[in-house]
Amino acid sequence: MILAILQARTTSTRLPGKVLLPLAGAPSMQRQVERIRRARRIDRLVVATSTDPSDDPVAELGAGLGLHVHRGSLADVQQRFIGALDAFPAEHVVRLTADCPLADPEVIDATIAHVLAANVDYGSNTPPHRTFPKGLDVEVMTAAALRDAAARATTEDERQHVTWALHQRPDLYRQAFFSQAAEEGEVRWTVDRPDDYQFMMAVYDALHPADPAFTSDDVRAFVRSRPDLAHLGGDRRV
Repeated sequence: MILAILQARTTSTRLPGKVLLPLAGAPSMQRQVERIRRARRIDRLVVATSTDPSDDPVAELGAGLGLHVHRGSLADVQQRFIGALDAFPAEHVVRLTADCPLADPEVIDATIAHVLAANVDYGSNTPPHRTFPKGLDVEVMTAAALRDAAARATTEDERQHVTWALHQRPDLYRQAFFSQAAEEGEVRWTVDRPDDYQFMMAVYDALHPADPAFTSDDVRAFVRSRPDLAHLGGDRRV
């Protein structure tokens, strides 16, 4: 069983409520879920949000999309993941964050396949030398490794960032990383600032109406056709 946990909250400091901002007529998190659901290697998708009242809309959206929803600590995200795993047991856990509405199902599947084939405790497509755009991040770990890291956690970094101890301790956890040939590690496709949202709206308005299943290559081609978007906000967008 492979359990994907989508980490979501509304209390972002730079762009509050970003996971609920509309893209092509629906909340951003809904658009991301639509894309994640096209991944074939995920057996169950759970939304992990907090018990804080500010996250009631996130829980309601997840339930309205037919997803399982687990609510836990706002500050201790690692324990929120453990709670989701307790509620929905699995052998492997995939960590995704809900500020990435261009999530690529093919990249998700390829990362999962790579980590499983390597038979390791933890892996991702964000190694020290990143090659995928920011916003296509996928982390895969065994449930046993996640539980072990949570049991060892003593710092705020470990509890807030969930997998911090896993990728920081290759002496404890066997690791494998998935990369692509293209060098796109500086490309920004996540939503954390107003200019990120402006970029995402332009992409969705252009591509989603004609093909809701538009691909990462479609995004690349569109942004290349729009020089005004290529470095929006000072970051590479393609």
